[in-house]
Amino acid sequence: MKNVIIGTAGHIDHGKTTLIKALTGRDTDNLKQEKDRGISIELGFTYFDLPSGRRAGIIDVPGHEKFIKNMLAGVSGMDVVILVVAADEGMMPQTIEHLNILNLLNIKKGIIALTKTDTVDNEWIELVKEDIYESVENTFLKDAKIIEVSSTKLEGIDELSRQIDYLTSEIENRDSKNIPRLPIDRVFTLTGFGTIITGTLLQGSLKVSDEVEIYPKGLKARIRSVQVHGEDTDIALAGQRVAINLVGVKKSEIEKGNIISYPDSMVNTRMIDVKLNLLENSPWIIENRTRLRLYLGTEEILCRAILLDKENLTPGESGYVQLRLENITSSKIGDRFIVRFYSPMTTVGGGIVLDNNPTKKKRFKSDIIKELKARETGNKEKILEESIKEKSRSFPSTKDLSIELVTTESEIKNNTNKLTQNQKIIKFTMSDGEHYIHIDYFEYIKMEIIEFLQKYHEKNSLKKGILKEEIKSKYFSNIKPKLSELFIDKLIYDNIIKQDNLYISLNNFQIKYNEKEKSIKDNIYDLILKDKFNPPKINELIKILQHKEEEVLKVIDSCIQQEGIILLDEDIIISKQAYDNSLDIIRDYLNKNSSISLGEFRDLLNTSRKFAMALLEDFDRNKFTKRIEDKRIIY
Repeated sequence: MKNVIIGTAGHIDHGKTTLIKALTGRDTDNLKQEKDRGISIELGFTYFDLPSGRRAGIIDVPGHEKFIKNMLAGVSGMDVVILVVAADEGMMPQTIEHLNILNLLNIKKGIIALTKTDTVDNEWIELVKEDIYESVENTFLKDAKIIEVSSTKLEGIDELSRQIDYLTSEIENRDSKNIPRLPIDRVFTLTGFGTIITGTLLQGSLKVSDEVEIYPKGLKARIRSVQVHGEDTDIALAGQRVAINLVGVKKSEIEKGNIISYPDSMVNTRMIDVKLNLLENSPWIIENRTRLRLYLGTEEILCRAILLDKENLTPGESGYVQLRLENITSSKIGDRFIVRFYSPMTTVGGGIVLDNNPTKKKRFKSDIIKELKARETGNKEKILEESIKEKSRSFPSTKDLSIELVTTESEIKNNTNKLTQNQKIIKFTMSDGEHYIHIDYFEYIKMEIIEFLQKYHEKNSLKKGILKEEIKSKYFSNIKPKLSELFIDKLIYDNIIKQDNLYISLNNFQIKYNEKEKSIKDNIYDLILKDKFNPPKINELIKILQHKEEEVLKVIDSCIQQEGIILLDEDIIISKQAYDNSLDIIRDYLNKNSSISLGEFRDLLNTSRKFAMALLEDFDRNKFTKRIEDKRIIY
């Protein structure tokens, strides 16, 4: 069955609470102070059964301007709003402010209840109606019916009930299969039960025994019991007013404005990117870094407005803004919010969350504005694409994106599959799941690596490449090594680069010796092969060849990297051919003998003790041999 929440709005003393009592038979003012003063202070909650049989939850909001914070805490979960206007007073300041708030929060369905009609004559009623129609002309209530009621005489109540029923039939079902999200609007304790929280379940479902987390506190708890409309139930669904008995947390640890969801399913932040719309009748201009009061869900947070695309926002204007918060919060892309001026506390505007966990942004950057415009479309694929684009540096996983967007991993996978097919993103499969980067980021890093290698090859024309680990350290130090390997593998697969053992080079790079370098190389090989186990040391080669030291070292370094020459010590080199020959000699010896000493190996090669020692230490490092005291054995 469809779950709907009905809410009231309107000026103080226009009969909201009395109207709810006429509809339901229940009084939503429960505090002694409310009864004594005859005004609503906190949110009131009840329910009633519509003519169709649907059961609707009702939220009664306070009308006094001093309690606008409490009113805002109740509005976010409403499906249909009853704007209450008293016939004896008509549209009043708080009626207009409530109407502005409802419009900014994108409430789509509503009805106007003209109360206290028994206290005025028909002519006056018609004048008040004209005033109402003028006031709602540019709002979501422009086509709403005005129903005349007298709550005390129960006149018009049945018609109002039928009209509410009709409007709720057009409400779309909320998503009960998504990750649950319940902003808390009340916290209290009951003897024998402990901590109780209430709120409107915006999405998903919550059931008895579920493990939950309170965001942004990071507290874990378990659901002991659930009530919907005052009745015990095993499960609460999206769109229902819910009371939950929590085990594992104290009342003092939770605040109104916190959110109940699954553990590790939401992200905390001190910034949100938004589209902010200023009211046409806003008495204030918003300048960069203006301090505001943000009302998001059931929470009030102080913040600074960083204007990203305008010098300032004037009444009736809209702009992209980064709100930098004075406390951490948790939200979801697409959440609606209200902002009020810091002092005096006047409602100035509202809008929609475009990024619930952004990086700090600079003003007037065209790429940032382009990204926010894409997010504003509300298209889930586009929003996911932009989230991946912004987070590409960290190679976000399916789980990461699920937490950021507060949606299921299956929905993330469905949309990433489409984005992959459309070549918008690149997917890397790991043992812990799939990770993603945007194609723009891939192209950016690819070009960075190409330019880096081009410069490297220009300076090191005789080296076959740079160590792969240097590339990974330079460009991928913040991600798992396996992910950087997969990125490099893709560049190899795309014929951008090639790998030769530990070295990376551009795919089309080849070592080319000039005539002088080729002559030096040939002479080096001739000299070290002439007496293969007694080759000249590097400093001796430089003297023999009579070339500049840097020229000889450059060629030797190139030969070492290409593995034609092996560096045994800082000054001792050997040809690869001689190295392999010496390894065959020691293996053959150890196949016939249990061990070999340094002296025995020196004599086998007819070389110096220092050269033999350098060879043996290299064999040990490469685990061809193993040293035991002063002997070597097969590893």
